[in-house]
Amino acid sequence: MSIEFLMDIVVILLSTKLFGLLAKRFQMPQVVGALLAGLIIGPAFLGLVHSSDFLSKLSKLGVLLLMFTAGLETDLDELKKSGKASFIIALAGVIVPLLGGLAVAGFFNNDGKPFSGDLQTLLQNIFIGIVLTATSVSITVETLQEMGKLKTPSGTAILGAAIIDDILGIVLLTVVTSVSNPSVDIKVVLFKIVAFFAVSAVFGILFYHGFNKLSSVTVDKKKLPIYALIFCFVMAFDAEHFFGVADITGAYIAGLALSKTSEAHNIMETVETVSTTLLSPIFFANIGIATVIHGMNMKMIIFTFLLLLVAILSKLVGCKFGAQACGYSKQDALQIGTGMISRGEVALIVANIGVSMKLMKEEYFAPLILVVIVTTIITPILLKVVYGYESETESVPDLERV
Repeated sequence: MSIEFLMDIVVILLSTKLFGLLAKRFQMPQVVGALLAGLIIGPAFLGLVHSSDFLSKLSKLGVLLLMFTAGLETDLDELKKSGKASFIIALAGVIVPLLGGLAVAGFFNNDGKPFSGDLQTLLQNIFIGIVLTATSVSITVETLQEMGKLKTPSGTAILGAAIIDDILGIVLLTVVTSVSNPSVDIKVVLFKIVAFFAVSAVFGILFYHGFNKLSSVTVDKKKLPIYALIFCFVMAFDAEHFFGVADITGAYIAGLALSKTSEAHNIMETVETVSTTLLSPIFFANIGIATVIHGMNMKMIIFTFLLLLVAILSKLVGCKFGAQACGYSKQDALQIGTGMISRGEVALIVANIGVSMKLMKEEYFAPLILVVIVTTIITPILLKVVYGYESETESVPDLERV
């Protein structure tokens, strides 16, 4: 095996650190610098580092650890309190982008008539909308952790809504693929999703009690994070392999299960050391490195601009409306809507599925990549702005209205 990957890692770590410090100097979250570093050192600009299977796997580990630590940091009591609100926010954050994406795609794909044409064309238009429903919670999590806002009411609502958002996106994706492909049974997929959460609840409770007993008799506490990581990876694998649910959801639930244990802080410190020094920078940089945009004509440039506008406004307005309907203040609702803008790797995965299944024209893939990249970069910047804004009103949601 070639050892050139070592130099790739060197370039990634140096560039993400440099651009991270530069972003911090301009009072922006350091994750913005890491994302920009990936774009600059990748094929889109300098071409110093190219996407590879090795980097993709390290990136996968990075996002799993990021979601695992997010679960560890989540206040379970607050999450339970905002559970219904998170569902309503996620629902609004799926419906509005779905309709917006459908309208834009239909206008360009069907001579300005979004809802006419044959079934295949309609499914292609709907699929563009489905891509826009995805939310990349990992970008928001990193930003909120850096700002110390993850445990706020709005931060907890964003986490819950983003997880539910992905589940709703999977259901929509299943419906469209089942219509276009009779071999996909939607009833089986929906059953698997429900079964996953039921099984996760059982295993989470069992592991919680078992881990507490183990920690009480273990002398060497340094070994305990190893068992926690094993549980994280098993949950992530089982989620996607057996139930068809995103692996990051499994990792997040594993963190939730351990968040109330006596060793949660010890686990957090150990995992964060590995994550922040190596895997997280690779994950965020790899988003930019994996971006290869081919030439687009004027029609596709206009399509990209309109799709980007819809992608930003639909999440912001939809989730903000859902949050206010649940009793959140205007400031918290704005923060929640902003935190849901980023699309990230989830949208890229869905888009890849669409191209492979002929549910999306290949010419639309580059515009979607641009939408993903731009929303991923601007979300941390916008979060910094909306969380920096001091409201004159109390920002505690009245969840009794939900």
